[in-house]
Amino acid sequence: MSSNMLLYVIYAVAGLFAIVVIVYFILSKKMSKSDYQQIKKLRQGTEKESFSIEILYQKLYITYSKIPFIKNYILKLRRRLEILNIDDEYATRRDSAKILTRTLILLIPVMTLTIIVTHTNYLLLSIILIFELFMVDSIIDGMVDKMDNSLLKEQLDFFAEIRHAYHEYNMVEEAIYQISQDDEKNISKQGERIYEVLIANDPETELEKYYDVAPNSYLKEFAGISYLTKEYGDRKVDRSSLYLKNVNNITEEMQIEILKRDKIDYVFQSLSLISIVPILGLEPLKNWAVGNFSFTQNFYSGKGGMLVQILVILLTVICYLLLRKLKNNGSTDKNPRIQRKSLAS
Repeated sequence: MSSNMLLYVIYAVAGLFAIVVIVYFILSKKMSKSDYQQIKKLRQGTEKESFSIEILYQKLYITYSKIPFIKNYILKLRRRLEILNIDDEYATRRDSAKILTRTLILLIPVMTLTIIVTHTNYLLLSIILIFELFMVDSIIDGMVDKMDNSLLKEQLDFFAEIRHAYHEYNMVEEAIYQISQDDEKNISKQGERIYEVLIANDPETELEKYYDVAPNSYLKEFAGISYLTKEYGDRKVDRSSLYLKNVNNITEEMQIEILKRDKIDYVFQSLSLISIVPILGLEPLKNWAVGNFSFTQNFYSGKGGMLVQILVILLTVICYLLLRKLKNNGSTDKNPRIQRKSLAS
C-alpha cells in the first residue's frame, strides 16, 4: 500500500471518528432535555424485566404464521377466537398461540411414539401420521370449546349482576354499561359490544350485525330483549318486570346447557385420544405374533394381513369421527332463537 493511500485511510478513519463524537454529543444533549426525562420517568415501573409468557405467545404467533403448514391451523383457530375476543387482536393472538402450543406439546410425543413403534412399516406409519394430524382439529376444537364453556359460566354471574343493576338504574343500557366495566372478564367485552348496539344511531342494523358474531345463542337472546326493552319500554307481568323475567328464563336455559356440557365432557373424557390406541397396537401385536408363531409371517406379508390392518385403521377412524360427533356441544350454533313477537306483545 502506497503512503498516499495509507494517508487517505487515516483521514477517513479520523473523519468517521469525528462524526461519531459529534452525533454522540448531539444525542446526549437531546436526551438531557426535560421531555425525554419525563418520558423516561413515566416508563419506569411499566417495563417488565423478567420473562413474560404473554410476550412469548405473541412471538410464537408470529412464528407460527410464517410456517406454511401450521399457518393454516393458526388462521383457522383465530377465526373462532375472534368471536370470543371482540376487537381484541392482542388476546386473539395470545389465545391462538397458547392453544396451538399446547396442541403441539400433546401431539409431538404421540407422533414420536408412533414413529418408534411403526418405523419398520412405512405404509402403516404414513396412515397413522395422517390420522394424528387429523386429530389436531379435534384437540383444537376441544380447547376452544373449553373457552366457550368458561364464557358461558361467566354469563351466569353477568346476568345476575345485570338484574341488580337494572333495579338500581331502571335503564337497560346503563345497567349493561356499569356491569361491563370489569376488564378482567371475557364477558365484559360482549357486554360492551351490546351496549354499543343499544346506543347506536341504527340499533336494529347493529343488532343484526351482532347476531352474526355472537359466540352463543344466549347472548343473542339477551341482546334482543335488551334492544326491545330499550325501544318499547318494560312491562309488568304478574307485578314483575318482563325484562327481568326474560333474563331469568335465559339464565335457566344456560344452567341446563352448562350441566349438559359438563356431563358430556365427563362421559367422553379422553375417549378421543384412547381411540387411537388400537392403531398403535397393530405393529407390536404383529411383532409378537411373528416372533412366537413363525407361520404368521406369511399372513402379515400377504394381502390378507395388509387388508386387516387397513380395516382396523378405518374402523378406528370411524369410531373417532362418531365420538367427535356425539361430543359436539353445539357451541358454534349460529341460529337465532329470539322470539320477538312474544317479547314485544
